[in-house]
Amino acid sequence: MSGLVVWVIMEAASFCEFRFYEELNDFLPRDQRKRTFRHGFDGTPSVKDRIESLGVPHTEVDLVLVDGEPVGFDHLLHGGERVAVYPVFERFDLTGVSPLRPRPLRVPRFVADVHLGRLASLLRLLGFDCRYENDGADEALVAVSVTETRILLTRDVGLLRRSAVTHGAFVHATDPRLQLREILDRFDLRGRIAPFTRCARCNGVLVPVDRAAVTVPDSVAERHTRFTRCDGCGQVYWPGTHVARLRRRLAEIGIGM
Repeated sequence: MSGLVVWVIMEAASFCEFRFYEELNDFLPRDQRKRTFRHGFDGTPSVKDRIESLGVPHTEVDLVLVDGEPVGFDHLLHGGERVAVYPVFERFDLTGVSPLRPRPLRVPRFVADVHLGRLASLLRLLGFDCRYENDGADEALVAVSVTETRILLTRDVGLLRRSAVTHGAFVHATDPRLQLREILDRFDLRGRIAPFTRCARCNGVLVPVDRAAVTVPDSVAERHTRFTRCDGCGQVYWPGTHVARLRRRLAEIGIGM
């Protein structure tokens, strides 16, 4: 028997049937998208454990049904169940059902990861409180999200899998304007738009100031009478040609301001 190699094939002890809906499919391999598929596992793992093992962050999930009944993330699977997983703000009747996600923040505030600087600027230009540092470490982003109760915006799935994160969103689009539209729609923010009330540079609040209190080029002073100044960095703003240009570019993707 010398040299004989014996291969032992380990099979999962149990199986469930999973089905993910709408944008949750973006996190799955192509052969698992928009269809029911079998998923094997050992022991009695939680629903959250299996969902994240398949690549879907818990922050993207609003409702899980096991054999047609709503369950929490800590629900244990034994095998043979049918599991349906729905995204945040999925459009169907949730009467009598408790979603898994925390209630939406009364005043939505954001923190954006290092890859979403342009999105952060656009959110600020529309009046939304959005923290951003171009060298922010993952641990710092999570800490800011938790301690300041901010929605963490990221294209890093791993960040959203961290158990400490309660309010987060994966940004699907790559174009900053489309990212902006995605966030406005997901969090129903269009009615909250207050353009040019925050500083695009530092996120400070813009405060009206008298012409005499600011130093601007003579050509600007001759054409404008309304000025604001950031209460954080001191940057002075006035309604120049960039305003019309920004309105036009956002109108092209259906965002009015």
